[in-house]
Amino acid sequence: MEEQVILVDQDDVPRGQMEKMEAHQKGLLHRAFSVFIFNSKNELLLQQRALSKYHSGGLWTNTCCSHPRMGETNMDAAQRRLKEEMGMECELNYLFKFTYKADFEDGLTEHEVDHVFFGTSDELPVINRNEVETFKYINLEALASDIEANPGIYTPWLRICLGKVMEHVKSTKTKNGHTA
Repeated sequence: MEEQVILVDQDDVPRGQMEKMEAHQKGLLHRAFSVFIFNSKNELLLQQRALSKYHSGGLWTNTCCSHPRMGETNMDAAQRRLKEEMGMECELNYLFKFTYKADFEDGLTEHEVDHVFFGTSDELPVINRNEVETFKYINLEALASDIEANPGIYTPWLRICLGKVMEHVKSTKTKNGHTA
């Protein structure tokens, strides 16, 4: 069976489900999540998407991202995909959601209500080569500078939400001296 996504309205209320590729071909709004894992040095774990991915292959992005299944909580989906893509497990915290729409050269469109989760782990990833080409750790300031200089090597959703991610990290550091 083909993977399904949860279609939602602007308020993230489910309105049914559709095969993932069809939803991306039609640009329909659906639910997604993005996971950001930081190590104890406050460096973000980035993944380079596998070259074979149906869109954005080879682009750098946050630690992992995907779509929850019908009946699955966003948290459970985020934990599942972190394990499937990066071979990692850690406690995640829900931070915020944002809606974005991005068109790709291959005619597909990402139109998502994206739920963002943070976690902290020094566990090294054991990547799934079907999903991930490679990984690296980077501090957020260096990442922001590189995105400004080289936006085309990063996914649209990472470029869109990085500012809010940085705000959260900064506010957390101010409150208790470390991230997430």
